[in-house]
Amino acid sequence: MTNLSIINQMLKISKEEIYYLVEKITEIVDNENYTIMEFCGTHTHEISRYGIRSLLPKGLSLKSGPGCPVCVTAEEDIDYIIEITQKYDLGVITFGDIVKVPGSKGSLSYLKAKGKEVWVVYNPLESIEIASSNPSKNYILIGIGFETTVPTLAYTIKKIIEKNLKNLFYFSLHKLTPPAMKALLDSGEVKLDGIIGPGHVSTIVGVKGWQEVLKYYNIPFVIMGFEPEDIILGIYVLMQKIKNKESGVFNAYGRSVSFEGNIRAQKLVNEIFYVSDSNWRGFGIIPQSGLEIREDYSYLDAKKKFILDEPIKVRKTGCKCGDVLRGVIEPYQCPLFAKVCVPNNPKGPCMVSSEGSCAAYYMYERNRYLNEVGGYL
Repeated sequence: MTNLSIINQMLKISKEEIYYLVEKITEIVDNENYTIMEFCGTHTHEISRYGIRSLLPKGLSLKSGPGCPVCVTAEEDIDYIIEITQKYDLGVITFGDIVKVPGSKGSLSYLKAKGKEVWVVYNPLESIEIASSNPSKNYILIGIGFETTVPTLAYTIKKIIEKNLKNLFYFSLHKLTPPAMKALLDSGEVKLDGIIGPGHVSTIVGVKGWQEVLKYYNIPFVIMGFEPEDIILGIYVLMQKIKNKESGVFNAYGRSVSFEGNIRAQKLVNEIFYVSDSNWRGFGIIPQSGLEIREDYSYLDAKKKFILDEPIKVRKTGCKCGDVLRGVIEPYQCPLFAKVCVPNNPKGPCMVSSEGSCAAYYMYERNRYLNEVGGYL
């Protein structure tokens, strides 16, 4: 049995030790076929970047999951933001990737090109300075991200309240990952033997945050870090758990993830937000998977302040990002991939985001699939 306490202390291991672990993984797989999924978009990029798939035996398939907050943002939400921005002449403040995500009616970049005020910030607290400098104009701060980024944005909302700003509103696109994991497993579209658990999210929710969901499924879930040796070690642990028919949540990232998680951050988030249903690209409405501003602060809620007369109707495109997010297809199986959909002309968020599966495959792995697509991409 692998000693997780030893693994948790290992920040670096030698090249020889990595290849030894790859050999042990190969022995476990033997002539069988297994499918595991990395839920987190950062894991997807690091796995592609370091060529980890090419090290693993052919019988072990790695699927990419919905662990990219930009990617799972629904088209309806992008369209809604675009519509209210134009109707109410709003300034928009947000982070980089979401600006380029195409809705069915364009993107925020398109609005900026038309002369609308669209700010890209690296620190959400910058929104306070932007709104304060132009008190005659209304702004919306788009809050996007999983559990990892929500505490920072909750803190920003507290500061907006303290400063009594009247022209800065909040549009929550936050998503919660354990309910999405449940929806993925409940769908049964992809049979998974094990799951690579997201390290960043788990620093906030802890091991405890996953246990309630995973206790209903006979499957191992191993939380891993993001260095290549973290991933190889984690996959080795995961394959051991699969082989030994062990299920539950296991922590191979103990240097950053505790059992309880970040309790202070959890309290801050619960002070500002409540849990709600949320619309995920590729999934539809997932119960209790989103966060909205509590009633006490509802005067800051852009969704309640800026209303549209008619519901959003999304025009369908050929983008298969939703299928990629559910692990139903690989990025290169989308008919648009690397043809009309490329990083400088993305047709969907999976190619836009720095955590998107399509972007990772395009950057690092597209020419590994020559036999499957019949030529260079």
